[in-house]
Amino acid sequence: MLNGVILVVALLLGAYLAFSKRLAGSSNWQATVTPLASIMGSGFLVSAPLLAGIVGNLAVFAMGVLLLLAYLVGGAIRFNIQHFEPIENTKQNKHAQDTAFLSRIVLVGAYFISITYYLQLLAAFLLKILHVDSPLWANVITTALLVMIGVVGMWRGLQELAAIEKYAVALNLGMIGALLVALLIYNVKLLIGGDWALPALSSAIDFHDVRVLFGLLIVVQGFEISRYLGDEYPAKQRIATMRAAQLLSAAIYAVFLALTTVLFRKGLGADVTAIIDMTRPVAAILPALLAVAAIGSQFSAAVADDSGAGGLLEDITQKKLPVRHAYLLILLVTVALTWVTDVNAIIAYASRAFALFYMFQCVVAFLVARELEDLSHRVPKLVHYAFLAFMCFLVFAIGVPSG
Repeated sequence: MLNGVILVVALLLGAYLAFSKRLAGSSNWQATVTPLASIMGSGFLVSAPLLAGIVGNLAVFAMGVLLLLAYLVGGAIRFNIQHFEPIENTKQNKHAQDTAFLSRIVLVGAYFISITYYLQLLAAFLLKILHVDSPLWANVITTALLVMIGVVGMWRGLQELAAIEKYAVALNLGMIGALLVALLIYNVKLLIGGDWALPALSSAIDFHDVRVLFGLLIVVQGFEISRYLGDEYPAKQRIATMRAAQLLSAAIYAVFLALTTVLFRKGLGADVTAIIDMTRPVAAILPALLAVAAIGSQFSAAVADDSGAGGLLEDITQKKLPVRHAYLLILLVTVALTWVTDVNAIIAYASRAFALFYMFQCVVAFLVARELEDLSHRVPKLVHYAFLAFMCFLVFAIGVPSG
């Protein structure tokens, strides 16, 4: 019965998101779903097992800390959309201009790492459902996918591959909706039967756990994409829809972690695909559906970031590096990263890279606010942006991989 409910919810929600004319014609929805899909695709399925291994039953509260930090950083980026974008690439506020340019260079590096992360995670889920445990094969699969994306990009551009993103996003969000329904039903059944109980896990947190938690910032990353959608949506709309995407994703993460806690067990933490085994007691169909959704969402996210990195490289070099040559550079760097890292390490590296980008964005917000003498609550905002920049620097400096 529950298997049927899960399948129906996943198909109906996925089909509505993919084919609804109302949603397709809504610019507000399109501007919201882009950062929302990026946030949810960055690490939704890996968040529960990794947090369970770090902080045990406090996972939902630890996720709350990451979500709060991300939302506050998002506020700094929204401030930049409103106050810095109108003067960007002008001679005004040179320090802010230089810092913003540096942040774009850092973002390119972060994209290199995130592309590798997405495809390493895809390979991990694929091998999981094939019951193969081989780091070598994981690297081979990741490399093959990187070569395919890179060759297509150099040959014809990534527009055709990017066209599948709409359907991959719909599949992923549909599966997330079905997963939440299944977990809710499972928890209610346990409560009614008197069997609901928190697992016997240690929730003690030490400094190393804090460092590992910082290394998971990537799981709530993706909202910053609104900053670079200026050619498609006006500033006011991007500010509102980025905020909406962050609040909606925060609610989804909080409900997911709260409902998943009852499934926690000892030994979680280093296995990024543990959600597959964790959900087996809920419904037999869930592991297969989650694996399919993970594979689709990670591939589309990798293509999106590959395209974004190529465009940024072309822009930063003022088109001295053609985008097709940029794809070759991306291919070489990401293949190298694949063979010198593993999926747990790349999660921490991606988190640290994006934290560095966020730090520079907070510094830009600070520098811009400092010049706006008529800005309301100017001093508190200066302190706020300085504090956020420091927190992002801490994530960059001390974040470490799980396991």
